[in-house]
Amino acid sequence: MKTKIFEGSAVAIATPFIENKVNFKELKKLIEYQIANKTDAIVVCGTTGESSTMSEEEILETIKFTVDTVNKRVPVIAGTGSNCTNTAIRRTKFAEKVGADGVLLVTPYYNKTSQQGLIAHYAEIAQATTLPILLYNVPSRTGVNIEPQTVAELAKIDNIVGIKEASGNISQIAKIARVIPDDFSIYSGNDDQILPILSLGGKGVISVLANILPKQTHDIVTSFLNQDIEKSRNLQLQYLDLIQLLFSDVNPIPVKEALNIMGFDYKEPRKPLIRLNEEKQKALKKEMKKQNIIK
Repeated sequence: MKTKIFEGSAVAIATPFIENKVNFKELKKLIEYQIANKTDAIVVCGTTGESSTMSEEEILETIKFTVDTVNKRVPVIAGTGSNCTNTAIRRTKFAEKVGADGVLLVTPYYNKTSQQGLIAHYAEIAQATTLPILLYNVPSRTGVNIEPQTVAELAKIDNIVGIKEASGNISQIAKIARVIPDDFSIYSGNDDQILPILSLGGKGVISVLANILPKQTHDIVTSFLNQDIEKSRNLQLQYLDLIQLLFSDVNPIPVKEALNIMGFDYKEPRKPLIRLNEEKQKALKKEMKKQNIIK
């Protein structure tokens, strides 16, 4: 039986920077806000966490800080993926050493690989750790798609326990659901597809929206899993406009702006990403007022 790292909503937590360093004081504030508002797990150093512009030292330090701050109150999943297999192994071993509950491994990007290469990449990392592993499929960013039969092959490995599916392709996700074992977990990687993926047997979401609405994102999932489909559907539909605005520019540009609007000191993302333009800021603030996130 595979380990289920979490069920519900895991926040893909944003990383705050100050003077070109990680702002750990502000990160702690958001972690505490998440735990107080029913987030089911915290994913650190993922796409929303801007790991692609963090140094190796910053990534490892941020993983350890998050694990220590959370202190087992909810699972911590460390983004340890890389387009270099050896780098991913090194980061994953570190995450295991400092007490992470699992790791999220994005597909190799830029250099890319074949489906057989993906199997070799993930299998080698899995052999190097006892931690449960989530595959991360986001072809719009990486240029690599994990095909359903490849997921099925990787699911045969004991500690590869699930996938964050951010392809946006519901037909592909349905095919994955058909070929995986019952104890392999599918998580939505897109906030506008939480309910559709749950309807295919998904176990939750790894969410950008949860940065600002942790309880409500948790409720979308738990309502569905508790058979209150109408509540889950209503919440999913209620936040569609907000979700669209959170992706009105490259993630995490809008969500960092939303956190600023809420009073967190998240400033702006690291270049080459830049701050959300004024027109989109106004639209985001208007919708946040409409949803009673701010006054």
